[in-house]
Amino acid sequence: MAPPTPIGEVNRAMTQTVAVLGTGKIGEALLSGMIRAGWRPADLLVTTRRSERAEELRTRYGVEPVTNAEAAKRADTLILAVKPQDMERLLDELAPHVTADRLVISTAAGIPTSYIEERLTTGTPVVRVMPNTPVLVDEGMSVISKGGHATGAHLAHTEEIFGGVGKTLRVPESQQDAATALSGSGPAYFYYLVEAMTDAGILLGLPRAQAHDLIVQAAIGAAVMLRDSGEHPVKLREAVTSPAGTTISAIRELENHGVRAALIAALEAARDRSRELASGNG
Repeated sequence: MAPPTPIGEVNRAMTQTVAVLGTGKIGEALLSGMIRAGWRPADLLVTTRRSERAEELRTRYGVEPVTNAEAAKRADTLILAVKPQDMERLLDELAPHVTADRLVISTAAGIPTSYIEERLTTGTPVVRVMPNTPVLVDEGMSVISKGGHATGAHLAHTEEIFGGVGKTLRVPESQQDAATALSGSGPAYFYYLVEAMTDAGILLGLPRAQAHDLIVQAAIGAAVMLRDSGEHPVKLREAVTSPAGTTISAIRELENHGVRAALIAALEAARDRSRELASGNG
């Protein structure tokens, strides 16, 4: 994980104009995180499809709604927070206005930096980011990769933006599909597991609300221990697993049903789908 950027560099970055294009849930999370981190609303632009949404963002954050073309003309950094299927149309709209001194950051799953670079002015720096939905509660993980024209300074600037809503990690772009499978889609796997465990709790005789509370707190506690203890997950699991006890009986059933193999296969499928999106086979 990259070290924090010196304060002086952060302050210089915060004097730039940043535009969030496609300010949905993830875009709004970034916007609010940037403001909390010290960006001035006067230096932030937003674009949306609906005028009601634009006014909502203006009222809530004090930012200026603009068109995509105006954002491309005025902003030093453009964050493309649109769905992958909307990227081609957006780039066609931006291309006449984006000069090579702009930084373009994309959060669209499966879209490689080369796809964006080919449609903009030659030499335009592009950074690809795969955030996950916990950015909505400032606990996200954003995986960052640079394109062919981006520099370390562009990566640091991207980290300043996404660091306001969680952690960041730099990886080569060749690892982005794997990161998407593991981190971008990762929260869904945990929600799926909580859903299944809640159903199991009901089967065992607990009310749904109690089962849910027990499982969620167990998940939070386990996550904090994984983060803060520095211990390997095997060691933490072994600490709960007494000889001939309840936990080892449960683990045996998980192994008998191939849960580990199923998880590996599931992540491989997610990675492969990310590759299909990148190749245009959506």
